[in-house]
Amino acid sequence: MTVPDADAMASPQVDARVLDHLFRVVTARKGADPSDSYTARLFAKGRGKICQKLGEEATETIVAALSEGPDQVVGESADLLYHLSVLWADAGVTPERVWTELARRFGTSGLAEKAARPEV
Repeated sequence: MTVPDADAMASPQVDARVLDHLFRVVTARKGADPSDSYTARLFAKGRGKICQKLGEEATETIVAALSEGPDQVVGESADLLYHLSVLWADAGVTPERVWTELARRFGTSGLAEKAARPEV
C-alpha cells in the first residue's frame, strides 16, 4: 500500500495550483487499498472504468451548463477535473506536460493550431 507523504495531503492553495495538488493526492492513492479509497478503486478497475467515469462527468457537466445553474456547473466541473487527474495518473501523464502544451499554444490562433494537427 502506498502511503501518501505529508506534502501531498496538506491543504491546497485556492487557485490553479489546486490541480497540481489534486494530482499529487491522486497519484498517492495508486496502489492503495481499494476498500479504503474511491481513487484506489478506480485504479484497480482499470483504464476502461476511469474513462467511463470521465465520460459520465463530462456529460453531467454539459447537462449542468445547458439546464442547471452555475453552482451545478462548478460541482460537475470539479468532478470532471478529478476524474481527468485520475486518467492522467493512470496514463503516465503529468499536469506539467499538459500545462506545457497549453503554454505552447498561446499566441497561436485556435483555427491555425487545429489546421496544423496531423490528420488521423
